[in-house]
Amino acid sequence: MLQKNYLIRNIQVVNEGRIVTQDVWIRGGRIEKIGSALKVGDVACEEIDGTGKHLLPGAIDDQVHFREPGLTHKATIYTEAKAAVAGGVTSFMEMPNTVPPVFTQELLEEKYAIGARSSLANYSFYMGTSNSNVDEVLRTNDKKQDVCGVKIFMGASTGNLLVDNYLSIDRVFAGSELLIATHCEEEPIIKANYERLKAEKGELTPSDHPLVRDEEACFESSFKAVQLAKKHGTRLHILHITTARELQLFGNMLPLTEKRITAEVCVHHLHFTSDDYAQHGYDIKCNPAIKAPQHREALWAALLDDRLDVIATDHAPHLRSEKTGPYEHAHAGLPLVQHPLLLMLHYYQEGRIPLETVVRKMSHAVADCFGIQDRGYIREGYWADLVIVDLTAHTDVTPESLHYTCGWSPFEGMRFPARITHTFVNGHKVYANGLWNESQMGQRLRFDR
Repeated sequence: MLQKNYLIRNIQVVNEGRIVTQDVWIRGGRIEKIGSALKVGDVACEEIDGTGKHLLPGAIDDQVHFREPGLTHKATIYTEAKAAVAGGVTSFMEMPNTVPPVFTQELLEEKYAIGARSSLANYSFYMGTSNSNVDEVLRTNDKKQDVCGVKIFMGASTGNLLVDNYLSIDRVFAGSELLIATHCEEEPIIKANYERLKAEKGELTPSDHPLVRDEEACFESSFKAVQLAKKHGTRLHILHITTARELQLFGNMLPLTEKRITAEVCVHHLHFTSDDYAQHGYDIKCNPAIKAPQHREALWAALLDDRLDVIATDHAPHLRSEKTGPYEHAHAGLPLVQHPLLLMLHYYQEGRIPLETVVRKMSHAVADCFGIQDRGYIREGYWADLVIVDLTAHTDVTPESLHYTCGWSPFEGMRFPARITHTFVNGHKVYANGLWNESQMGQRLRFDR
């Protein structure tokens, strides 16, 4: 199919710390030219009037759980990628805790095949680690330019995804030439907290979750990961930081491109606090847990001073029936990938974060952190992964507006003070004012390493 070309005129381009009214010409899937009063000669293209709107590079989400294969009653790569595109997320990196877990190169490539035929967004998939597949994990070194990273669950998870054998972890940190992304919580601390609270109370409630998965459990595990990375010179990226104490492990003295240890914060930890369990109950149960208000404020401060490098979602959908009590039954995870950009635009409108910083933390920094080729910026020659936003409109979150298989969102009832009007993936206008063109799938992300 012939690639359609577009000329977006008179739009406020938000890119690399500046907001400038410009024209953007998209040709052959890439950004051909950025300038004023552009002329494209006799090249056929569709013109879009961007007057009064903003053009952002598509958000890149470095942590999602799309549940395919094996858990497609919760989600599929097709449905969740569609939700992502509706929310201005044009690329995602998906986790290995599917059924079966991604513990072999063959299973990893099977997920890429699913992405190629069904994902409307660009995609990458992490290689999973267990206590017994280290040799297989290290084979991923041969795919440095084709795989986003290696995932280690250094804390509680499901099945055999918990990696608690120090020798296995040490070998991966010593031998991996890819970025290692870690979920850091200390399992013995979690178990001891649970047993103590269970003995004291009998039945646990949603508000007990941050007491079970407390600050100490997070810090001890993150500290171990940082020590291992320093020992071996490993490229480490710690996911979903939730505590003030962990922030002492990260610095802001180096440019992101020179950091060997980086950190992510997720939108729900910037939005909710433990005070919200009273209203939302198990709907906001997640791992690591949403914690007390002082932790949220510390996360915001660290995000704005660059100790925290990127914003992600940890999109983890479960059916509503799986989110009910008792405590032990309620699954951990929130569906989030349709609204991270809108949530950050909400905080921009409130004056909490500059618009240029939203773009940096959700697009530029993710591309830099992972070394993603030709994405994350509005630059001539880069792929045209672009989002048009109307900051004078609003978006109501209703069940009918959701694309998730699970059919619910913790943001239901909210009115975001912005609207995503268009999403382009590789120069293809996938979404425009509620209409879809699903004739072209996304691409496999490539990495400069």
